[in-house]
Amino acid sequence: MEQKNGYIRVEVLENDSICHIYPPKEDGVAIDSKEVEEYLEAHGYESYDKRVLRDALLSKEETAVPIGYASGVECSEMMFIKISLDKMKATCRFLPPSFGGNTMNVKDILAELNKRGIIYGIDQDAIMDFMENRCYATDYIFAQGKPPVIGRDAKIEYFFNTNPSLKPKHNDDGSVDYRELNTISSVNEGDLLARLTPEDKGANGKDITGREIPTRTVKPKKLEYGKNISINEDRTELYSNVTGHVSLINDQVFVSDVFDVPADVDNSIGNINYNGNVHVHGSVRGGFTIIAKGDVVVDGVVEDALIQADGQIIVKCGIHGMQKGVLEAKGNVIIQFIENAKVFAGGYVETGSIIYSEVNATEDVIVSERKGFISGGIIRAGGKVETQTIGSAMGALTRIEVGIVPAKKERYGFLQKEIAILNAKINKINPVLKTYQEYMSSGRHLDNKNLVYMNKLLQELHESKEKLQEYRVEFNTIHQELLHSKHSRVVIRRDIFPGVTITISDVTLTTKDKRSFCQYEKKNGEIVCSNL
Repeated sequence: MEQKNGYIRVEVLENDSICHIYPPKEDGVAIDSKEVEEYLEAHGYESYDKRVLRDALLSKEETAVPIGYASGVECSEMMFIKISLDKMKATCRFLPPSFGGNTMNVKDILAELNKRGIIYGIDQDAIMDFMENRCYATDYIFAQGKPPVIGRDAKIEYFFNTNPSLKPKHNDDGSVDYRELNTISSVNEGDLLARLTPEDKGANGKDITGREIPTRTVKPKKLEYGKNISINEDRTELYSNVTGHVSLINDQVFVSDVFDVPADVDNSIGNINYNGNVHVHGSVRGGFTIIAKGDVVVDGVVEDALIQADGQIIVKCGIHGMQKGVLEAKGNVIIQFIENAKVFAGGYVETGSIIYSEVNATEDVIVSERKGFISGGIIRAGGKVETQTIGSAMGALTRIEVGIVPAKKERYGFLQKEIAILNAKINKINPVLKTYQEYMSSGRHLDNKNLVYMNKLLQELHESKEKLQEYRVEFNTIHQELLHSKHSRVVIRRDIFPGVTITISDVTLTTKDKRSFCQYEKKNGEIVCSNL
């Protein structure tokens, strides 16, 4: 390395001393006046004109400034140490000894580093480079910490459809064929079902003081599975032992041969509780229960019965609930008609008609028959409600509610509050850390109490920023859904009668007149009706 930066050198005379100032060369930089003043003060020089010295430091020519008499002792080479705020780097600068003064050796340099608590990541080559070719007022990085290696969360890849969303076949004449459905994932014996890529834990780092810096915690995963499935030796792959149907329920893989009921679910069969899919080739009679970990398919009619499924519910005819029938699915509900029943779907609901029923769907409620209608009851959908007719000429009390899923709306409010709290916390910590940084940059040392407190603040700042980023991503996702939720509307393909109450998000409207071929949406804080 060639000396390019400006520097000084003291000449100690019998009754005086001279500060020789050497300007920078080429693209070098002038020496900082504070650095010079600190050097002179450390060697006992105080009675000199600082303004004259500072002016001389700006000169482009070599100059000499009298600095008075100190002790008459030669000045030793001086080392300045700057530690980064995160304690991951130590930058050292040197000023030369007076013409007869002592230079530092490797042992001296290491002792100075050790005095400042620098014990890890010391670069011996950089020190030797300085020893062999001294360049003054020049930065040397003598120690660097080891940053943590960020790990990777475990990942599971599934080789089947984990979110069936196939809809019934719509015929050209507007009817829906509920008998032609293919929403269950088939699997053959020996098929690969899932593969696990284990987590990479990464590695901890260490700063120059020897303090360990932990890497982020990674999320492990393991393959969860039920019967009829085998796992390989290193427990990273799942295979089907049978030919049947596969589904993913609460992160657990199930393969089932399907529980077949050849006729009706009645006294001859009793209630069904099955760890897989259920196929009823007849009807489900009143008072009976089907609980399945997979899908439930009923070829006939459901009476005042209870059907619960962790997958989909498909009823190829319909439900005569008699105010007691209930269908609960974590997936979709596909059914020909709903009458006097309660229906809950974690996905969408598709049907031909709804009469005096309560229907709830996380996604859409679609009444898709050519003469499909909603008459009486309450319909709630996270997305849209679409039908031919709503209400009736006789004034059947009908309520339609659409908008964001209630659970998401609650989460949105929570995130908004937490983001404000984290921002306030970060804004409170930053000025304190800046004060510490300025204090340390001046060459002063923190006592143990303040050092511990500063490290605590750094840790809190890091954790708060990570959590804030995580919350912002989730908040923005939900926010965009609120802003651009085109599904949040009520679509009428034929007629809507007076007396129907429509709620979109937090705004409610009751129809006063009969309208045809229209849709209701929320615009500028109110519900508006427009023609299709």
